[in-house]
Amino acid sequence: MSGEINASPIGVFDSGVGGLSVLREIRRELPFENLLYVADSAYAPYGDKPSQFIEARSVTISEFLVSRGAKAIVVACNTATGVAAASLRAKFTLPIVAMEPAVKPAAAHTRSGIIGVLATSRTLSSNNFTELFNRFGADVEILMQACPGLVEQVEAGDLSGAATRKLLERYLVTLLQRGADTIVLGCTHYPFLTALIQEIAGPGVTVIDSSAAIARELRRRLHNNGLLSDSDQAGSDQFWTSQEPDKVKMIITKLWQTNIEVLGLPVTY
Repeated sequence: MSGEINASPIGVFDSGVGGLSVLREIRRELPFENLLYVADSAYAPYGDKPSQFIEARSVTISEFLVSRGAKAIVVACNTATGVAAASLRAKFTLPIVAMEPAVKPAAAHTRSGIIGVLATSRTLSSNNFTELFNRFGADVEILMQACPGLVEQVEAGDLSGAATRKLLERYLVTLLQRGADTIVLGCTHYPFLTALIQEIAGPGVTVIDSSAAIARELRRRLHNNGLLSDSDQAGSDQFWTSQEPDKVKMIITKLWQTNIEVLGLPVTY
């Protein structure tokens, strides 16, 4: 299959700018695809919102992406995945690719048999994570660490300041003291803190996130559905936000490392 549908864009969304860590890997994996990104920053973080609210926002943003011609949607948010992925798949017929914390590769990699998972409390309490825990936790010890405040630090563009370091030191100390040698980043905002996490944890600890695996899964799903772009031209990137666009543009430009335009979501969304 080729033609207009193959040139259609891929829609990606997150509660804020964290999903750019996934978008970055999608761009590497699929250089010829056109990408649409929605940062729902007016409502970030999702982790402290009611499930019904997160599900409603996920549906609304997906409807917006579909209205822009999206041929597939990536839920680049672990919290939204846990709450809304099933309902999105029930509502939309296009491929929906969602996050899964990298517990499986971490369990295979650990030497100490102890892995730590940094995530929002909402992700850690989700059915998705419980299933992961049950599937891969038999032969390893999985230490779960909720990280309130970290999403807000990334949303503010503070990736290495004193306040961010203090939070990370507090969240990592117990995991490290208990022997964790592998740290799973269970929130798409956290890969932007990898350098600081690695500095605090030390060279003997491996930090893993699932962004690259999600990009590969997206490629597989597009290929299986005959939806891969047949262009040989570099794909475009478009950005929207539910917050003040100029404010979000500063953060996205910093994280995306390119000066881009950010549009405000239409008021109906």
